[in-house]
Parts: sequence; structure tokens; C-alpha cells
Amino acid sequence: MLKQFNQAYANDALKTAIYGASPVGIVVMLYEGAIKALQAADVAIGQGRFDEKARMITKVMDILEGLRIALDLEQGSDAAANLNDLYLYMKVRLAKASLKNDLEVLAEVRALLETILPAWQQVDRGSAASLAEADRPAGA
Repeated sequence: MLKQFNQAYANDALKTAIYGASPVGIVVMLYEGAIKALQAADVAIGQGRFDEKARMITKVMDILEGLRIALDLEQGSDAAANLNDLYLYMKVRLAKASLKNDLEVLAEVRALLETILPAWQQVDRGSAASLAEADRPAGA
């Protein structure tokens, strides 16, 4: 019963966070979720829980595909094209990690996400600051 309550609370908290987030804020949450899932996959491999490892790696691959599909490649920006290529690369690497239970490859993908995450967080903070400035009454 307590586990179900905690799960329901976690789902409500997640829904609240998503509804209140900017599009960039959602990207930040997705990156954070992918990093946590990679950490869980690492632990699962160490414990021999390969069904859990597979579930976590699949979750990360789904997140990466969602991020990739959301890119606006038609505008032709180098950033979008580079992110597209990087997301595809990470998905290929994760397939290898899953097949071979390769902790080094999991660490590589996690490091890539952890390297990019601060840039998204900075953009999100800048967006929030701009919105706060726009909402402030004139002369305040």
C-alpha cells in the first residue's frame, strides 16, 4: 500500500513539474531522467538484474529518440543537426552496452549527457529570467 501511495505521489509530482515547466525545462527533466536511468542500469548490471538493466536502457533510448524527434532539423541549424547525430550515436552505443552489459559504454553515454545538461540548464534559467522580467510591472 505504501509503495502504491509513493508511486502515485511521484506521478503527481512529475505531472505538476511538467505542467509548470517551459519546453527547455522539460528537456532538462528528460536529460536528468536519462542520467538517473543510466545510473540505475549500472547498478542493475552489478547486481545481475538484467531485466531491470534492459528496462532502464530502453527508457534512455526512448528519451533520446523523443529528444531527437523534437529537434527542428528543417531550420538547418548546426546545433540541431549535431544533437541529432549525437542522439543517434548514443542510441547505438546503448544498444552495444545492453548487449554486452558494458559499464564503460554506459558511463560514456552518461558523461555525454552530463556534459550537455548544464548548457540546457543555463538556457532554462535564462528563459525563466526573461519571463520574470516580462511579467514585472513597468517601473518596478
